[in-house]
Formats: sequence, structure tokens, C-alpha cells
Amino acid sequence: MCGRGGPDRRKDVSTTFRSEGWMVRPSFVPHGATTPITLLGDEQGLTQLSGEPTVAWQTPWGELANVQLVRFSRGLALFATADGVRYCWRSAKTSDHDAIADVISQHGGRVVRRRRRAGIYAVVLVVLLASVAGGIGAFFAKGSPSAAIVADAKAVNLDVRDLPSGWSPASDSLLSNLFGSPDKVITSTTVTTSPAANSTWAKVSTLFQHCLGVSAAKDRMYGTAGQQADYQVASPVYASSQNGGAEVASATQYYRTTTMVRKDTAEMRDANFGACFAQTNAALLEAVYSSDIAGVPAGTNWRPLTFVKGFARGGVEKLSVPGVTGALNLVMVQITAGHYEVTLGALVGSWPKDKLFVVNLVNTLLARMTSTGSAAV
Repeated sequence: MCGRGGPDRRKDVSTTFRSEGWMVRPSFVPHGATTPITLLGDEQGLTQLSGEPTVAWQTPWGELANVQLVRFSRGLALFATADGVRYCWRSAKTSDHDAIADVISQHGGRVVRRRRRAGIYAVVLVVLLASVAGGIGAFFAKGSPSAAIVADAKAVNLDVRDLPSGWSPASDSLLSNLFGSPDKVITSTTVTTSPAANSTWAKVSTLFQHCLGVSAAKDRMYGTAGQQADYQVASPVYASSQNGGAEVASATQYYRTTTMVRKDTAEMRDANFGACFAQTNAALLEAVYSSDIAGVPAGTNWRPLTFVKGFARGGVEKLSVPGVTGALNLVMVQITAGHYEVTLGALVGSWPKDKLFVVNLVNTLLARMTSTGSAAV
């Protein structure tokens, strides 16, 4: 692997596992080989063999961060961050899974196994407005979800192990105003109601629909065309003092059919969706401090680079919050695949410097979404 040691031309490498037939993104050097790749793992580190003649790139385990092995129905994905770059290896075979998983686990990596029950995903706006504006629909408990569902939700959402050292759950955060109570699984009806006139929900709905150029009747994000998810859950908000301070959180949502998700995704494909989504979430944060949200400008569209099959669209909005000095950027990303939708939120002070960090989180969440193996309905 491309690490601090540079290329190491060796023919004899002692390994605990050897797995052939991989591809990698991005390449370790400009215009470098990305396939076929052979991966080796031993007590010292992870090694990639590629090219002709063969070149071995080795990185010690101590220089690798957020190592994750994900098993899909038809292959494997291995993620690792080195020198601030997130790498993704993909293989179309699963026969080497157990051998690789043993080595990854022994050296502090995370193995994401295929689950019997589907994961749960939530849209942050539904969570927020059910608790703050109270207008989107009739939320009520339909009985306690099973322990398997709750465990699955926690495994899908962001975890402190997904983050660099120095991150921890925040006791007081701005993002908690968007993401609500962490680890609280919410069930919902499929019945939606019109928001009360002049409520926060009504203002935000109008703001989004004007920005995107869609009527309330056809809007699936805030309007009456939307369908509520079966289950919802949010992660804790994690915070760090890096680059002047940052916060991140995710929320997950599981839909009964993939058709629901595809219809939501169709709206998200609008070229201006990311900017409008960031704008409305910024307006929701502004509403915590002021009732006047009409002046919140449209954000900037951003399309994260993904290494796993799935959909992701985002936007960035500059914020001005009372009591907070310096630059503050709200980054909001919607991610969809199969039965699932994920919302990722980040508050960072140095955008676009933190772009690669957020890209890594997007790919981490997308890998978990696509590893559940849920069949289309």
C-alpha cells in the first residue's frame, strides 16, 4: 500500500493471508495500476502487489486508520485510510473473507458482517420536525422494535471508531438540533398531514420547494408526495477540536420497499438538490435562534466521490450562529441504496480542507448500507 515507506521491491513476503484479483481506488501514484491487485497481510502490516514487474507497497498497521472489511453478497470491500487518503479495494470473490477478517480483527480493524435483518435508516428532517415543529405526520410507538433491529441501526450509523483519534460524543452540540436523541428508534405511520400555517415546518417546506422548483404536492422531501420510513434512528453527535472545532452525526432510515427509495432518489438527482437541502437544514438551525429564516441563502452543491455502488448528493452552507466565532460550514449529504436512506451532517470550520474527511465518512456509511444484502421488493 502507498504509505510512508514508499515502494518496496521484494519477492519474498511472509504473509498470514494472500488474496488475488482485487482492484483499488484511488491509485497509489498518479496513473498507477489499479488492477489486478494482490493483497497480503501479516503481523507487520498490509501489503499490495501490483504492476509488472511486481512492486510491493507496504504500510504498517500503526499507520492505517479506520480499517474495515465489508462482505457483500457477491464480493468483498476493504477500506483503510493512510496519510489522509481513503482507499477502497474490491474483490468479486468471498472465499478469502475469513482469513482476511481474522487478520483485520487482530489489528484493530472492523469486520462488517452480513446481517439477517435489514438495517434502519432515518432522515434528519423527520426526526427534527417531529420533535420541534410537530407537523410532518402522526408519530407513535407501534411496539418496541426487536433487539436485532436496534443493534443493526447502531452498527450502520457513525461510530467513534470511524473517526480519527481525538473525537468523542459531544455533551452539547449544534447538530443535536438537527439529529435529535441518539440511538432512539422511532416508528412512524404512513399518514402525513399538512403543516400548521406559519410554523417552522411550513416555512422550511416552502423554502425548499421554492429553491428546488417543485410543488408541495410533488415534493417527496417535505411535501405530501413523501412516504415515511418504517424505522428511524440517529447516531450520537461526535465532536473534535481539530481545525478550530468540528461535529459530525448520521441518521438512518429503513423503507419497506426499494421503490420508495428510488422515488426519493429521483428527486435528489435534481442538479440543485444539494444546495437546497443544505439551505433548509441551515434554516432549521437558524430557527433555533430566530424565527426569521427567510434570509438564509441557497447553499453550494457538492457531489461526494464514492467508491461503493450507491447514490450520494450533498450541499454546503455557510452559517452564522450566535456565540460562535470564525468560519462555520454546514455540510449535508443524502445517501441512498436499496431499502435505505442515510443523512450525514457535518459542521466544519475549514471547508473545503475537510472535504476528504467527509468523503471518507460517506463511503463508510455507503459500504454498510450495501452490505446488508436486502433483496429488492
